[in-house]
Amino acid sequence: ANYIDKHVHTKLRQMQFLPSDLCSDNEFVRRVHLDVIGRLPTVIEVETFLSDKHDNKRAQLIDILLERPEYAPFWAQKWGDLLRLHPEAVSARGVHKFNRWLVKTFQNNMRYDRFAYKLVTASGSTFSHPQANYYRTAANMSDALETTAQIFLGSRLACAKCHNHPFERWTQDNYYGLAAVFQRVQRKPGTRKDELFISSRGDGEVTQPRTGKTMQPYLPGQGYVEIPEESDRRAVFASWLIQPNNPWFARVEANRIWAAVMGRGIVEPIDDFRDSNPPINAPLLNALAEDFTKHQFDRQHLLRTILNSHTYQASAKPVEAKEGDERFFPHYPAHRLKAEQLLDAINDVTGVPENFPGLPIGTRATALPGPFLKHPLLKTFGMPARITACACERPTDPQLSHALELMNGKFIHDKIAHPKGRIKQWLNKGTQSEKIITELYMLALSRIPTRKEREAINDYLTDKPNRE
Repeated sequence: ANYIDKHVHTKLRQMQFLPSDLCSDNEFVRRVHLDVIGRLPTVIEVETFLSDKHDNKRAQLIDILLERPEYAPFWAQKWGDLLRLHPEAVSARGVHKFNRWLVKTFQNNMRYDRFAYKLVTASGSTFSHPQANYYRTAANMSDALETTAQIFLGSRLACAKCHNHPFERWTQDNYYGLAAVFQRVQRKPGTRKDELFISSRGDGEVTQPRTGKTMQPYLPGQGYVEIPEESDRRAVFASWLIQPNNPWFARVEANRIWAAVMGRGIVEPIDDFRDSNPPINAPLLNALAEDFTKHQFDRQHLLRTILNSHTYQASAKPVEAKEGDERFFPHYPAHRLKAEQLLDAINDVTGVPENFPGLPIGTRATALPGPFLKHPLLKTFGMPARITACACERPTDPQLSHALELMNGKFIHDKIAHPKGRIKQWLNKGTQSEKIITELYMLALSRIPTRKEREAINDYLTDKPNRE
């Protein structure tokens, strides 16, 4: 379909893996709704898509979903994880304001270079300029540099604080040279409760603890630079960061967007770019980054390109199962729903919405501005506490607690048995079992049950004297 498939198939030929055919329309409509707006399609949306006979209906659906109101809150939530939007870190008011700012950036499709520049150079009141909360969670020099390096350069620099890494390019001098960029960030309390003012002061140096040397600001790949005293060192760093020739900036975000819809990165973990952890398909990642840069860091353009590829639209069933083949994307890598997606899906299928304290009625879990760790299902399925900027805060492997919650958890039981839920309403109306079974499959899986599935359910119902 596009350059993505050329690079993927070149690698598959090299590795002798066979690519899967395209997925069915039922699979695609469910997959793309979950990946773009975070929610299951409704039965009407599925039926409308399946009845559409146009050849380009998949591309049209992608365009429609990118304009849906659910898109911006869902993708803003991903950045809320990275930026550690948590009431204890940025205050309850700060969480809501920062989240609204993030949602607006996705609604307006703010260019990624402008987005990054605004975060790195953020100043002013954390209430009036919500992006200034970036330096509230990154509460000191080391935290600010390590967070910035991990998010925008895909580099974990904590080790270089104490010693040169024996196998990587980052040295202790590099660390403290980067620290000099953030040393002059000033944080002062505002006049309102929980308000903080972020600014850049005109003095403050960093000393390399091993050598005692006063460090100049360091720009990776460019070296140590002299910056006039009156200048904000962060602005100089941010201007370097967003340059089209920066070897990290576009590649890191392209990898992050790819992983968000493909279930795994071309570099994995997605925020660990280093010489000893090369991309599984370097030409593919470079092509994505080049396209991203060429289109002025337009995240929607890159996302649309990925979604329209055969690679994304491939069946999740492998042609031939081989150890480790998923790394090369011969088929779509099936992956777990996030905790918030799972909660919304359960609510949509059972017909019982969730009300979150302090938020408007109708707020979906995939639009929550901050973590709700007291919620039993969200906590069990790994909604992150947002303590670190590391993607590893969200577990990816299934756990015993997940199985127990799905099979016998009180939360799901109460949803199913709710007096205003779908099951009760269907039973009260005397709806035939066949229709209920079909409707539940369409709601949950965007398809009708197979004959084998239908027979198994009917056999089960026949053995039960109580239809409910």
